Amino acid sequence: MKILVTGSSGFIGSHLTEYLVERGYEVVAFDRYNNNNHYGWLEKSKYKKKIEFILGDIRDYDSVNKAMKSCQGVMHLAALIGIPYSYISPTAYIKTNVEGTLNILESAKNLKLKQVIITSTSEVYGTAIKKKLSENDELKAQSPYAASKIAADQLSLSYYRSFGLPVKIIRPFNTFGPRQSARAVIPSIITQALSKNKIKIGNLNTTRDFLYVEDLCAAYEKILKSKKLLGEVTNVGVDSEISIKNLILKISKILKIKLIPVVEKRRVRPQKSEVLRLKCDNTKIKRMTNWKPKYDLDEGLNKLIRWIKEDDNIKNYKPENYNI
Repeated sequence: MKILVTGSSGFIGSHLTEYLVERGYEVVAFDRYNNNNHYGWLEKSKYKKKIEFILGDIRDYDSVNKAMKSCQGVMHLAALIGIPYSYISPTAYIKTNVEGTLNILESAKNLKLKQVIITSTSEVYGTAIKKKLSENDELKAQSPYAASKIAADQLSLSYYRSFGLPVKIIRPFNTFGPRQSARAVIPSIITQALSKNKIKIGNLNTTRDFLYVEDLCAAYEKILKSKKLLGEVTNVGVDSEISIKNLILKISKILKIKLIPVVEKRRVRPQKSEVLRLKCDNTKIKRMTNWKPKYDLDEGLNKLIRWIKEDDNIKNYKPENYNI
């Protein structure tokens, strides 16, 4: 099967592209046009010669349609994801996350694709009221980013119900691993810790369910192969939660460095926008696909720390800066 991966040069997209190539899929890697023909994290991939690259704009129907023409399936990851930036430029999130998804759906419908996998986010649930969040829980947008993803998810499901488009929605919880930007909490903590012991951070009491990126890639393939998940949402997470405070303690022990968290006001979300707790109920994906996570948090953190330290990868980060 030939699969279009949007957002292929980014953190998850680059890992997923390589994962699919390793397993014999033909992959068209679609990402934002740039003057240098640069393919992001795939620029130095050992699979570069096996990947077909197309640069365009997810907001432009014509470039999306052109990229999709030779494919039988699409895995749509292209999105604006930074929550703080969604406070500043919500319109950009509507254009990229909602209109971009519409372009994927329309192209897939017109080209009669056999598989359409749309990437959601656990942020659409808002703060967990119950202990664990299942696919049946209420959606609650606590940021413009979350609102844009809820809109994209609902639009995708409407195409399944209205046109029979073979849509499947994958809803990952907080994914981490090599190549993740310093905007995310785990690489932010680690890269700061490798240069100083005071860690600038936001809310220390929020909890998250952290999923290693290789486990997420495996979940994408499981959902791709499943015949039971059409027109449905599927959570992907570990079913475990940790507070940011305890996460810093865990990283401190791994690095054998005493870390001192310093709460910085600009890193704290507005009170009603802060998602205080996220923990995944992964019963559905385990039952329907036999997927289960391979890596626990400690294993994933150790792999990420090794990657940051090797080949001067830390040069890709600016730990002294706050990335919104």
